[in-house]
Formats: sequence, structure tokens, C-alpha cells
Amino acid sequence: MQDAFSSGLITDIILGLMALELLAFFALRRRMNAGPSPLEIVASLAAGLFLILALRVALTGGPWEAIAAALLGSLIAHVTDQWLRWTRTLTATPGAAP
Repeated sequence: MQDAFSSGLITDIILGLMALELLAFFALRRRMNAGPSPLEIVASLAAGLFLILALRVALTGGPWEAIAAALLGSLIAHVTDQWLRWTRTLTATPGAAP
């Protein structure tokens, strides 16, 4: 198990599971013809994806600049996700403040 962490394999497994989660969300959305938009789904998962990438770089002894870039990507994805949620809520709620 220690090798799975030190080699970054554990993060590769998590990223693979996240890819399956993305496909499941898309399939569920298509089947139900409802739910978050594809952009909302991707934005939501992207924040976690970038955090896992930062973890992978840190576990494998990568450069701090790569960790910082992944964390910045996570921040951007998180802000995008929140913005999409807020705008959807505001447009769906009659009489909501602009």
C-alpha cells in the first residue's frame, strides 16, 4: 500500500473513478432528461480533479510550481462551479435579487 501512495498510483485510481463518475452523471442526465448541465457537472468534478493532481505531484516529489498550478486550477474550477450554481438559482427563483 505504501508503494501505491509513493508512486502516485492511488491518485491514478481515484482519477479513474472520477472519470467513471463523470460518465455516470452524463448517462443519468441523458436518461432522465433533467439535472445539472454538462458544464455544471464538469465544473463540479474539475475542482476535485485538480486537487487530486496536486496531491499526485506532491506524493511523487514534483515541483512546487506544478502543485501551485493544480491548486490554482482547483480554485478556478470551484469559483466557476459556485458561479454556475448561483446564476441557476437566481434565474430559477422568481423575485430573487439580481
